[in-house]
Amino acid sequence: MRKENNKDNTKSKNKGGRIPKVNPRIHRHVFRLNKEENIKLLSLFEESGMSNKAKFIISLLFNKEIKTVKIDKGTLDFYMRLTTFHGQFRAIGVNYNQVVKILYSHFTEKKAAISLYKLEKQTKELASLCQKIIQITEQFDTKYLKK
Repeated sequence: MRKENNKDNTKSKNKGGRIPKVNPRIHRHVFRLNKEENIKLLSLFEESGMSNKAKFIISLLFNKEIKTVKIDKGTLDFYMRLTTFHGQFRAIGVNYNQVVKILYSHFTEKKAAISLYKLEKQTKELASLCQKIIQITEQFDTKYLKK
């Protein structure tokens, strides 16, 4: 006698392919634009930052919120340079602390005080420069960023 394999009988066959969508989009609409309308649509699409034109147009039709992000290269450049400059200021602060420790550990108190006096002058100049940078940043902020 031959044994029958129950696994083959109870197992459903896999037909392959995609899993069907719950709510498929089966209706299609076509419209035509003139040159100016197409340029405007494409510029709106690029400003939105969306990756799919169809989803963008659907969001326009049904008044869904569209987020637009405008990147000003000048502002971005200013921000990057300011960030770099801030990092350099932090490095100067770390170096300042290290210099003070070395002065007191390797020199007499009198020589360390003379060197610290010179260092203090440079620090005052650096502090005034920092104040100027803060003023320029605030002017830039009020003039270009808060519109």
